[in-house]
Amino acid sequence: MRDDGSGRPPQFRVEARPVAGAPGVIVRGEVDLGTAAQLSTALDDAIRETAGAFVVDLTRVDFLDSSGVSVLVRARAVLARDDRALAVIAPPGPVRRIFEVAGIADLLVLYDSRDAAAAALRPVR
Repeated sequence: MRDDGSGRPPQFRVEARPVAGAPGVIVRGEVDLGTAAQLSTALDDAIRETAGAFVVDLTRVDFLDSSGVSVLVRARAVLARDDRALAVIAPPGPVRRIFEVAGIADLLVLYDSRDAAAAALRPVR
């Protein structure tokens, strides 16, 4: 958990943050049973208002539980209905490990960094 000096976990937030022209969001704080519904609503709204590949940046997530994983799997399914991809930025560490332990790392398109995602999403010329 990142500590801001207060001893409390960082406040949960979802903010618009495109990557290489692809729409997306950055998630901050902890994604658990208490915040999963907020994440789901934010993703639904952002996905509905955009087109093409969609990026979820988890580099600022301190904790991710199974309810957060479920939200991301659901977002992937929603995007797939319109033949859109979900790109997840999750550097090596506890959050990335959750995807591996859950056995869904191969189901998601995972990137180690925003730069890696940007390079992959940038149109080839």
